[in-house]
Amino acid sequence: MATPIHPQQGQRNGQLATEPTAQPLQESTAIIQVIERAALNPEVDIDKMERLLQMQERVLDRQALMAYSTAMAAMQTELPSIAERGQGNNGAYATLEDIVDTVRPIMKKHGFAVSFRIQTHERGIQVTGVLMHKDGHREETSMLLPADTSGSKNAVQAFGSSTSYGKRYVLCALLNITTRGQDDNGHAAAPVKLVTPFQAGQIRQLIAACPSATQEWFVGKYGDAEQVPRDDFDRLRASLHKRALTNRQQH
Repeated sequence: MATPIHPQQGQRNGQLATEPTAQPLQESTAIIQVIERAALNPEVDIDKMERLLQMQERVLDRQALMAYSTAMAAMQTELPSIAERGQGNNGAYATLEDIVDTVRPIMKKHGFAVSFRIQTHERGIQVTGVLMHKDGHREETSMLLPADTSGSKNAVQAFGSSTSYGKRYVLCALLNITTRGQDDNGHAAAPVKLVTPFQAGQIRQLIAACPSATQEWFVGKYGDAEQVPRDDFDRLRASLHKRALTNRQQH
């Protein structure tokens, strides 16, 4: 169950919390008072008490989700693209070490932590990333990978390679991280392919349904829907869809 937010947590930079944060806090306080009064009444119905406790848990869960969404939107404005310094059979990639070293202090600043679960299956290795916020809400995503036997790897090396790849993938998906090639020493880089007009329209519809904090982050990162790189589209669409759905549930 999510930990209640104290009143001082609803302040930032000397300003009062916004109404979406204050309202669940008031609801939580009111329900706690009702539960306290009911607990002092020896004639209270146990079923009613359980329903009150379930209601309190739902309020706390919603409160934790709102805190998660707000912190995520703020963190997204600070996450940079990660340089692709690793070299593999399929070209350059951003190493897990570079990604973690870059995002760890930013995640800590905004109250996030990440963990991984590794499970072996007949079809391969499943890597699950869990993104946790200090107020109790968490999100997770999984990826099922075959063992990487390229380069004549033995069984242990194949397991380690697939696990590392899975961690990189799910961490980038959870945080909506983009990667970029290293400095080309003055040589002109290949032009970035942008989304199609139809894809840009999909993004606009999703952005319109997102909270204002997400809209501000999007403008700061991309400027306009037509300027979104095509390689970012699938990950961005999934992220915006999740935030739009959360926004509808909260209202």
